[in-house]
This record gives sequence, C-alpha cells and structure tokens, in this order.
Amino acid sequence: MILTRYAIWFLTLWLATPAWSADWPQWRGEGRDGVSSETGLFTEWKTEGPELAWMARDIGNGYASVSVVGDRIYTTGDTERGQAVFALDAKNGDRIWSKAITEVIPKHGYEGSRCTPTVDGDRLYVVSSAGSIVCLSAKDGTIEWSRGFDSWNGRMMSGWGYSESPLVDGDKVICTPGGDRGMVVALDKMTGKDIWVCTLPNYGDESGAGGKDLKDGAGYSSIVVSEGGGVRQYVQLVGRGLIGVRASDGKLLWRYARVANGTANIPTAIVQDDLVFTSTAYGTGSALLRLKSDGQGGVTASEEYWLEANQLQNKHGGMVLVDGYVYCGTGNGQGLPVCAKLESGEIAWGPERGKGSGEASVCFADGHVVMRRDNGTVMIVRATPEKFDLVHSFEPAYQDGKSWAHPVIANGMLYLREQNRLMAYRLKANGQ
Repeated sequence: MILTRYAIWFLTLWLATPAWSADWPQWRGEGRDGVSSETGLFTEWKTEGPELAWMARDIGNGYASVSVVGDRIYTTGDTERGQAVFALDAKNGDRIWSKAITEVIPKHGYEGSRCTPTVDGDRLYVVSSAGSIVCLSAKDGTIEWSRGFDSWNGRMMSGWGYSESPLVDGDKVICTPGGDRGMVVALDKMTGKDIWVCTLPNYGDESGAGGKDLKDGAGYSSIVVSEGGGVRQYVQLVGRGLIGVRASDGKLLWRYARVANGTANIPTAIVQDDLVFTSTAYGTGSALLRLKSDGQGGVTASEEYWLEANQLQNKHGGMVLVDGYVYCGTGNGQGLPVCAKLESGEIAWGPERGKGSGEASVCFADGHVVMRRDNGTVMIVRATPEKFDLVHSFEPAYQDGKSWAHPVIANGMLYLREQNRLMAYRLKANGQ
C-alpha cells in the first residue's frame, strides 16, 4: 500500500512538471540539431514582443552562443585579460565565475569568441578561437587540462578564428585542429590524451562546386554524430569538404568535396538516419547525401541531389529539420527565409523577404522556427511547408554590430547573445 501511494505521488509530481522545460547543454542543443523539445511556449505577446526578464552585461565580446544546464548558463567572450569562459546565474544573469583560457585576446578577422561550451556532467569543454581545446570545472572554472592545436600542426582554412564547439561522445571529446598531423582528433575527456587521430590524404590541387579552389585546414563547423550505413561516425565540414570519420578508430570513411568552397565552410550538417544534408554559401549550394555500408566496416556516401546557390545556400545561420523539411536562411549575406523538402530538395516556399535584414540564425521549438536576423530582428515563423507564415517579429532591447550568435531556447526562455551582453526573454506570457 505504501509503494502504491508512493507511485501515485511520483506520477502526480511528474505530470505536474512543466512540459516545456528542457536544458540546452551544447551547440545547437541536446541533439546538435537546433531543435528544442519544449512546448507551450508561443502564446500571445504584446506588440513589442516577449517580456525581457533580464540582461547580463560584461560577458566579453564575441559571437558565441550559450549553453544552459539547470540554473547555470555558460558562454565565452573576449575580455582585457584574454578570451574567457563565463558562468551565469540563469535566474538573473549574475556572474558566478569567469576564467581566462588565453593569455591575450586572439587576433583574427571579426575578433571575439565563437565557441559555445559543451557541458558534460561537472565539466565544460571549449575551443578557443586562437586554437586550443580546454577542459574546465563547471563548478568554479578551474582548468583541468588544455591542449594547443599546434600539437597537430593545426590551422584554419581562412583567417577568422577557430569556431568549433567540441563534441563529447562517451569517454571521448572530439575536435578539429585542421592540421596535417590531425584534422580531427579524439581525446580522453578526463585527461586530454590522444585516443586516435584522423588525417586527410594530400589531395593536391582540386576544386569544389563551380571550380572553386579548396583549402586545407579546419572549417567553421561543428561535428555531429551519424549512424549512417550502420557505422557510428563523426560528420564534419572542413576546408576540403564534408567528411565522415569512424568513431571507433578515427578512420576516414568518406569525403564529399562538391559542397566546399575556398573561403569559409561553416554550417553544421543535418543528419537523419542514412541521410546527411549539407550546405555552404559564397555561391556554392547544398546537397543531400546517402550513406551506405560497404560490407567491410566502412561507409560510402553518394549524392542524392544538388541544389545550386540560387536555390539554397546557407552561410552561417544554420539549418533545422522539422517533419521532413529544412528551414533556414539562404543567399550569401542575405539570410532570406526558405523551406525545402529534405528527401527531394524541392523548394516548398521562399526565398522570402521576411522582417529584418542579413543572415538568419535559427532554432526550433513548439511548432515554430525562431529566426534571428543580422540586424537583430527576431522572427517567429510557423514550421509548415504550406507557406511562409510569420507569426510575430520583434526588435531586441539591445543590438550591437552583427547579431550572429545563434538563438537558444531553454527552460522556457529565449536567450539572445549580443557581443558583451546576454538577453533572456520569457516565452510564456504569464511569466512561468
């Protein structure tokens, strides 16, 4: 009888828990796909938009997004002391701690941080834009270990700074130094020691889509996991194209060069079952790949279709997949809203003008795509292939330069990073 009463109490408590509450522990959320499982978010707002709960200041300059776990928020930013990691209180944005991970401010085009910290239990993993991977204590920012990318002769394909958010998978943390002694590496997440190293063959001179010259080095993307072809693998966009690396031993399984360009390969790929959707801008385009087992523990990648740049090219705002359709911004520097069917590449609607201007950074929750434009304007678009259905738009309380940090939805809040400030908006009109 006691057990029955306890079970009833537990079930009642579970049912009373808000269905929309969910953490965002790394780049693009739990699944690295820009999708939140929260519900009950988009109710009627005032004309000026959702309620601003608080605005944090002095979190360092940068374009990094945020990770949110429980009552803490983590991000990175450039301060006078160098590039640093920040931990904030989710209730009010107050700083809990900060820790410098470089001794000076990294110098590159568009100075500022890029990396969204990856939270794994009581540890954080961060890639500095100068080129190093750092493990810190989530509690107080103590540095547990650090590895410079020069260990693998690391380099970028171009001069805008390392932008990766590292992946934690089991006992490994995986990152992309981009070097000839290590394009992608897997490290012991507790010690930072090498588990395996993946190198790319020397391809010599070659070109991507439209004859664009390709460059060696890391791109500006982050790794996602695929089980395509029945093999667990890490999919990453680097200077010479999209690659698949076997998770067990770092073997290069396949490479797709057509989507690469010689300027900057940026968007994180979308994976679903045996399919991989990839896109880059600078006049390049998009493709759907199908992964198949080669029968010997390897995987092959074949092109299902190719979309030219005038059909769909995503620069750096990212893409989300919802019910078989890809939603994103298209056009180099334009970020025009567009929707395409994943399996066929058919454009369902768009490109649309929408509100605001410039690139569109995206995330999805509760039937809606949140699009944050380059000039700061936020659009709430219903996720339907039937038409471009703009439900609401608003201007944030603060805007500075390029609004490139991707929006985050976590625990009923919308987070907008704007250089050295972070805005937290309530997505429930009743203040829940």
